[in-house]
Amino acid sequence: MVRLFHDVKIDWLGKRRFFIGLSILLMFAGMGTALYRHKFHPGGSDAFNLGVDFKGGTVVTVRFKQQVSVDQLRRAIDGAGIHDAIIQPVLDKRGWFLIKVAHQGSAEVAMESQAGVDAARDNVRKALNTFGPETNPTKTLEEDQQAAYKIEGTDAVGQVASKQLRTQAIAVTVAALIGMLLFIAFRFEWTYGAAAVIAVFHTVLVTLGLFSIFQIEINLTVIAALLTLVGFDVNDSIVIFDRIRENRKLYRRMNLYDVTNLSINQTLSRTVITSGLVFLSVVSLVLLGGETLRPFSLALLMGIVFGTYDTIAVAGPLMVWWEKRVAASEGATAAKAGASTARSSARTERARDGVAKPSRAALAREQK
Repeated sequence: MVRLFHDVKIDWLGKRRFFIGLSILLMFAGMGTALYRHKFHPGGSDAFNLGVDFKGGTVVTVRFKQQVSVDQLRRAIDGAGIHDAIIQPVLDKRGWFLIKVAHQGSAEVAMESQAGVDAARDNVRKALNTFGPETNPTKTLEEDQQAAYKIEGTDAVGQVASKQLRTQAIAVTVAALIGMLLFIAFRFEWTYGAAAVIAVFHTVLVTLGLFSIFQIEINLTVIAALLTLVGFDVNDSIVIFDRIRENRKLYRRMNLYDVTNLSINQTLSRTVITSGLVFLSVVSLVLLGGETLRPFSLALLMGIVFGTYDTIAVAGPLMVWWEKRVAASEGATAAKAGASTARSSARTERARDGVAKPSRAALAREQK
């Protein structure tokens, strides 16, 4: 087995105050930014830069006569003043693209379904005209020799559907966290499960906070990335917790503080190698994946960095703190039970003494 580090003796738990403080600072920075945007922007729509999947918008299906790249199409759309558009090539149809844009025009126009669709179609058409004229409505794209493209269809993504998607995305994420908690509690102990879930929750909150600070678009691919991070983060935590459980059996005289430090150091090489390889893959995805995959790849990149940090610096200290609290509580309960038992025994002994030893008056009567 390949090992990067040998005989590591880092006191991770000794730096737990710094790590926990940094984690709290990152969470408050991100969530504070989101709350600030929610309070000072009407409707709270700018707390997060929600994409078409959540805010609603228009999907324009377009077909080009000549080959056009996604980068060329994006530059034309950005030049027309349409930002954060999602451009997806149709893989089984050459020259076909799906262009998803947010509501166009004024708020009143956006509220009217058909008016909003027409406004989005007109704005997209202005961008597409940079490639050449649109086909004549009475002709096909092949029949019109002068045409460069044809808009094949326009569909609206309604606000009601978007709210349902938002609710379902939150519900799926929470369900995944609960499922992880139950599995780890069953496989190890409930204190281990609670520490792992809190660490994962921290990773998700920090990632969402950074998305709010930098106003990176959040769409359904970002939710998929967050769910991926839940599994990735918990997997690292389980590896460390499993080593802690083994070492507690091997080193029975060692306290939990030292066992946790030893276990983290023993698995440090595996953690760095696994997370490092995934990190390199995600970096290449960020640099070469294009604008369509940029939110997804950035969510993975942030999550891997903070998820690896969590498994080392957050999950372990939380578990140790919780175990000590549970042990102290059980010790206090046992002490109370012992004191109660002692008092009961004393009362029993006094009762026995009272029965076994007659009073002086009784002895005097017997002597007479």
